[in-house]
Amino acid sequence: MKVRTAGMVGISWLLLISAAVAGPAKDKEPAYQSVDAGSFGVFMNGRRVATEKFSIQQNPAGSVATSEFKTEVATAPAVQSSELQLEPNGDLRKYEWKEVSPGKARAVITPNDNLLIERSTNNPQDKEEEHPFLLPLSTSVLDDYFFIHREILVWKYLATGCRQDKGQVACPQDQQVKFGAINPHQRSSLLVSMAFTGKEKTPVHGVERELNHFLLKSDAGDWSLWLDDQFKLVRILVPSDNTEVVRD
Repeated sequence: MKVRTAGMVGISWLLLISAAVAGPAKDKEPAYQSVDAGSFGVFMNGRRVATEKFSIQQNPAGSVATSEFKTEVATAPAVQSSELQLEPNGDLRKYEWKEVSPGKARAVITPNDNLLIERSTNNPQDKEEEHPFLLPLSTSVLDDYFFIHREILVWKYLATGCRQDKGQVACPQDQQVKFGAINPHQRSSLLVSMAFTGKEKTPVHGVERELNHFLLKSDAGDWSLWLDDQFKLVRILVPSDNTEVVRD
């Protein structure tokens, strides 16, 4: 049974299909336009522990998602940043993670022929370590602490597992689509699956909203993701960690 979800997909949908409609490259690269921006509050056992500020921009040459994760500690908060660069078809161009404080660790992932290479250091003066992964360029980045990567994965699911028709999106209910992913923090690859389970009511800041529910499964456990009709991430629930992520 196919379930039709209301609302225009708009720019978010184009993030992953712009390569098919973009014309020849011009000498001057077009300016980026905003796809999504905002912040998520991260709660554990009901207490806010961190904030992620994010921005996703695109032009016909590709897209860039930047994020900053900061813990809610008044004395010495931990701060990390990331930048994910994607080709127009969603393939990985480059991913960079930086520890801003208290340390200065860094990791960069770039394609190299049929490999993805992660180069990392714990300190700026250290020699780089290389970690090759025999993974295709279509591999998704699902880094720890950067929840906006899960929104991008939903968009990839929409582009591969659903159908767009006159501004509406039709997704087969409960049909799982599998994706290969890489977690740069853990220097590991993983296989995840995603399914659209339908529209349902869920509490957001104490108010019930009817949202699109997606279920993300992996060996690490199940994540519930709720997105609005513009397919922007509103809420994540990770029951195994008593963790909730909510758009501010």
